[in-house]
Amino acid sequence: MAVVEVSIVPVGTGDTSLSAYVARCLEVLKDEKHIRYQLTPMGTIIEGDLDVLLAVIRRMHEVPFGRGVTRVVTTIRIDDRRDKELTMAGKVAAVEEKIK
Repeated sequence: MAVVEVSIVPVGTGDTSLSAYVARCLEVLKDEKHIRYQLTPMGTIIEGDLDVLLAVIRRMHEVPFGRGVTRVVTTIRIDDRRDKELTMAGKVAAVEEKIK
């Protein structure tokens, strides 16, 4: 299981607000049964099988193009741990237990 942070930014929309594009990208995630996700102020964190996540990110990347945007910048950070299960909640819990 991998934890991936993705940020999809349409460029040249003529507006400084991007929330409508973010909302449409999140609709792609809502249809995925084996992916957990968490929207953050600066991106979206998703967890699941890496091959599945990359395919979903590709579909999310295409969303702004489908809405008439001609340039999209997508940033992806991947945490892929193979020695034990990796989850969003587990990563947060590991830090929180060290600050108590």
